[in-house]
This record gives sequence, structure tokens and C-alpha cells, in this order.
Amino acid sequence: MKKMLAILLCATMAFSLAACGSSSSSTSSDTTEETAEEETEEAEEAEAEAEEAEETADAATETYTVGICQLVQHDALDAATQGFKDALTEAFGDAVTFDEQNAQGDSNTCSTIINSFVSADVDLILANATAVLQAAQAGTDTIPILGTSITDYATALELDSFDGTVGGNISGTSDLAPLTEQAAMLAELFPDAETVGLVYCSAEANSQYQVDNIQVELEALGYTCTQYSFSDSNDIATVVQSAADASDVIYVPTDNTAASNTEIIDNICRPAGVPVIAGEEGICEGCGVATLSISYYDLGYTTGEMAARILTGEEDISTMAIEYAPNVTKEYNAEICEDLGITVPDDYVAIATEE
Repeated sequence: MKKMLAILLCATMAFSLAACGSSSSSTSSDTTEETAEEETEEAEEAEAEAEEAEETADAATETYTVGICQLVQHDALDAATQGFKDALTEAFGDAVTFDEQNAQGDSNTCSTIINSFVSADVDLILANATAVLQAAQAGTDTIPILGTSITDYATALELDSFDGTVGGNISGTSDLAPLTEQAAMLAELFPDAETVGLVYCSAEANSQYQVDNIQVELEALGYTCTQYSFSDSNDIATVVQSAADASDVIYVPTDNTAASNTEIIDNICRPAGVPVIAGEEGICEGCGVATLSISYYDLGYTTGEMAARILTGEEDISTMAIEYAPNVTKEYNAEICEDLGITVPDDYVAIATEE
């Protein structure tokens, strides 16, 4: 009997040990699997972090080349170009370089410059003024093009319909000051005037747009308006003289050729006692008595901010609406106003002139 009990006790102990061995083996196996899974996850996370770091490094070392074509040298366009460059330099530092060229007022030179940008495969083109934008549109449909100092994109690009977005590879900023308010400014300063001469360059489509529209506004205020156009700087003196002889007041829109020849306009109009209302500050500083003007530096800076978003892929140029200057300012030329005996209201700001 004792022998049988011993045999049963041994069998029970053997079974218990086998069960414990099985449990230990299972637990060990589960732990090994969990450890392997954790190691795999850690490896995947490390790989993802490495890829992200590599992408960040690539982005940090990426460089951009921007082609800048400016139609002609004068204060407004110079300021727009500088604002554009400052915005991009602030965004990218030394990672952005500029190929800056001036067409010296020649539309054929604009095309040559744009073609050189296309050949160099620049990352983006700034078209500063209407003639440059037209050349850029003809030169490439793939490289992003941002215009600035453009009054009306529909007129400049001959668009049949325009809802604020050009589409394709073109967008930018407009320098259009509110023409209704400019007409009101003229009426505020010269309520007794009867005739207004509208002086502009016929080769600039946006100048034609401005004088056509402000003529409607001025005629609604009771003025008689006559348009006087010159084709280039060679006949500006003759045209301005005709306008001064027949007008009580002259209006000059944001016109690049006029802006480059303000001394000629001033030398005719000031001695004749005929005041000039200007479309922008640079023209007013050279020959005008007053203007309702935007900041071209700010306009260029806004264009540069748009360029930064395009270059980084943050925005698609084909869906970017044209942007406008947020503020306008009533300004006057103190020297010319004093010479002509004109007193302006208190809400006008004197243009700071260089000594």
C-alpha cells in the first residue's frame, strides 16, 4: 500500500513540474515576441525620424534663383523691386539669389531678358510693369510669373473674363489706386476749374485704362476732359505743352514714361501755372501738386511674400488671386504747391523730398 502511494505521489509531482515547465516556456515565448515587436516599432520610428531630418536638411539647403525684370528705372518701380527682394531675403536669407535686369523702357529688351531667364531655368520671374508682364506671358507658361506695378491685369493680358485670379502660371499685385477718390481729390483742390487735360503714354495699356475710367468720374463731377497722349519720351514735351495751353488742371496716371520724364512735365506746367494731379507719389514728387498714392515698397514686399509661398510649395500660383495695396495716402508736394499758391487741407501729408 505504501508503495502504491509513493508511486502516485511521484506521478503527481512529475505532472506538476511538466505543467510549470510548459507555463514558463509559454511566458518566455510571449515575452520574446513582445520584445521583437517593440524593437521593430523603435526601428521604424528611428527610420521615420531620420527621413524627416533628411527632408528638413534638404529644405534648409535648397536654393532659389529669381529673375527680376524691371521696365525702367524710376522711384516707384525701384521701390517695388526693393520691397520684393527684402521679403524674399527675409524668408530665405542667402538661399535666394536674384538676377536683376532693367529693360531701360524698351519692350523688345523685356523679351530678351525674359528669354534669358527661361534659358537659365530660374525658379520664378518678377515682372515689374505691364510691358514686362506681357513679355513674360509670351515667354513661358511653366515658370511662375508674379507681376507688380500692374494697374489692371485684364487689360494688360487681354483677358476676356477676369474674376480676380489670372490662373495658369501668373499672379501678382496691382498698383491701382481708387480712381473715384482721385477724381474727388481733384475736385476738392480745384472746384472752380473747368477743363482737365489727361496726359499719358499711348504705348502703356494700363495708362489708357486709367484715363478712360477717371474721365468718366471727372465728367460726372462737371469737368470737361481731353486726352493728350504721347507715344514715347520724344514727343512728351510737345504733348504736355498742348495740354497745359488748353487745361486748367492736368491729370497724369501711374504711367512709367511720364514717371521717367517728370522734369520735362514740371518745366512746362509750373511756369504756366497749371497744377498736376498725379496717379502716384513718384510722379507727384517730380511734377505734381497732390496724389492719392500707395506705397510701392509695400506692394513689392507683398509680392515677395507671395513668391515665398510659391517657392516653398505652400500655395499654387494658378489659384492665387491678385492682391492690392491695403492703404492709400493723400500726399502733396509742398514746394510746387507754394509756388502755385495752393493750400491743401490738413489731412494731406507732405512728400519727403531729398535735399
